[in-house]
Amino acid sequence: MNTNIVSTFSKRFELDLRSDSPIYIQIVDQIKAQIASGLLKPGDQLPTVRALATELRINFNTVARAYRILDEERIISTQQGRGTYITEKPPPKVTERMRRESLEALARRYVEESTRLGFSDAEIQQMINEQLKSRKEF
Repeated sequence: MNTNIVSTFSKRFELDLRSDSPIYIQIVDQIKAQIASGLLKPGDQLPTVRALATELRINFNTVARAYRILDEERIISTQQGRGTYITEKPPPKVTERMRRESLEALARRYVEESTRLGFSDAEIQQMINEQLKSRKEF
């Protein structure tokens, strides 16, 4: 995979080193979210473990663990000598589960970061409500 593709792919990640969520789980969650949103499609090639680890400046084993989890869930497929690819479109039930898991991960990161910044539960909830209301006004 050429370095330009790796660089473009890695820019889609927002790793939070202060999060309670391990980095490998953050990678899994974000790849699932990109699939659920259509940003990644069946047949798309992922960077090699080594290339992504280098680009993200994290340990090779962290990326390998994330890829292993995704492979066990049949979300990606690693083909010896060819690379790692997003598998064919999963059934609607799996897609819905991935969408739900992506939303949960996103909400968890939002709440963790907001709490870290010192906001109360009421302030966090109020901001969510305001954002939902402003979205409906468009």
